[in-house]
Amino acid sequence: MKRKVYLDYAATTPIRKEVYEEMKLFLKEKFGNPSSIHNFGREVKKAIEEAREKIAKAIGAESDEIIFTSGGTESNNMAIKGVAFALSHKGRHIITSQIEHHAVLEPCHFLEKIGFEITYLPVDKEGYVDPDDLKKAIRKDTILISIMHANNEIGTIEPIREISNIAKEHDIYFHTDAVQTVGHIPVNVNDLGVDLLSLSAHKFYGPKGIGALYIRKGTRIEPIIHGGSQENNKRAGTENVAGIIGMGKALELAISEMEREQKRLTELRDYFINQVEKRIPEVYLNGPRVNRLPNNINFSFAQIEGETLLLHLDLEGIAVSTGSACSSKSLEPSHVLSAIKLPAKLAQGSIRFTIGLYTQKEDLDYTIKVLENTIEKLRSISPDRQEWRMSRTE
Repeated sequence: MKRKVYLDYAATTPIRKEVYEEMKLFLKEKFGNPSSIHNFGREVKKAIEEAREKIAKAIGAESDEIIFTSGGTESNNMAIKGVAFALSHKGRHIITSQIEHHAVLEPCHFLEKIGFEITYLPVDKEGYVDPDDLKKAIRKDTILISIMHANNEIGTIEPIREISNIAKEHDIYFHTDAVQTVGHIPVNVNDLGVDLLSLSAHKFYGPKGIGALYIRKGTRIEPIIHGGSQENNKRAGTENVAGIIGMGKALELAISEMEREQKRLTELRDYFINQVEKRIPEVYLNGPRVNRLPNNINFSFAQIEGETLLLHLDLEGIAVSTGSACSSKSLEPSHVLSAIKLPAKLAQGSIRFTIGLYTQKEDLDYTIKVLENTIEKLRSISPDRQEWRMSRTE
């Protein structure tokens, strides 16, 4: 019997009922502008500051170090462009990695157009940045290092603490895109040693269109949205009140359940990996087996075209991804899989499965069965079938 199975939690998560209930009041009854000094505005302003405090507490920050944005993309843009513009007199060199999300890579490409120099660090076959490569890339004019906390496609958790120590030794600001980790694994800005950190509510069962940027006190940054004096003069515009309230509630819930949910998801993840490798030949796990996000599984299936497999799974009620949702319309191979030097044919046969709060073992069993049958059918009509059979007997 066909069932509906959502396995694309890294792309977005469903908003939790408790979060929606908390937001409703601020969509209708409590509608005041937080900048207004009358009671309608004051009660909303108070609620925003309470949400800010929840978010700060969740990542070990002070409340005045949290700036609300429209999401992870804006947070990354603000961190990278904001530091670049504030410190351009000091230097115009930035270091990042080849496997960053496009919300980091594209701001870097923009800065290149206006005279900044960007070094894109390579990664190894499991997606790790080598701290020694970072040391070699640092120059006298390096003003910012931006390395993601964990990769959205292959789940690799980067050695952020070691990287931040290197940044500190050279007095360079360090930013991390923690969109995939906040609310899922422990994230503490002081333990990580970061100066800037990006997060997004819809990745931990909050609403879309709201995110935040942590900016350590004393960090020099230029606003990229100008207008009013909101967000401590760092991000102009009337606040997304309901979104902020929802984000605070969602993160509060995620932190309270994190230890239990991290353990549950890791067990489900490893079960799925083991069963797929056991039942389907010529399958390759992308990314590390350990030190990996608890909800992330990325497989390449030989003799399979990923988009075709995705569509077949969709017909069976299973939602998966061929990579980052933000680049799913691109016909180019994933830049992450290219960076780990995965052969092009295997990269084209990659599927990302990401599990979450509502995923049950029965969902994975159903997916494995459908996957096994679908791959066998697709391979049976593949023009490379004979080549594959021969490789299996050699």
